[in-house]
Amino acid sequence: MKQLSPHYQNFAWQSGYGAFSVSQSKVNIVKQYIRNQKEHHTKKNFQEELVEFLKSYQIEYKEEFLWV
Repeated sequence: MKQLSPHYQNFAWQSGYGAFSVSQSKVNIVKQYIRNQKEHHTKKNFQEELVEFLKSYQIEYKEEFLWV
């Protein structure tokens, strides 16, 4: 990746990831969210949104492992 262009010299893979499935009935809502994601994150950052998401779906997590 770093050899493609000087633009990518600081590129690095993240240390972790998350994966979520989406119900077919919610696909259009998710597509709309993705289209507006840049604007959306001017109001709420990724960390705030992820914690809100995890809490709303009662997904157990440990804060110290989210931002490693």
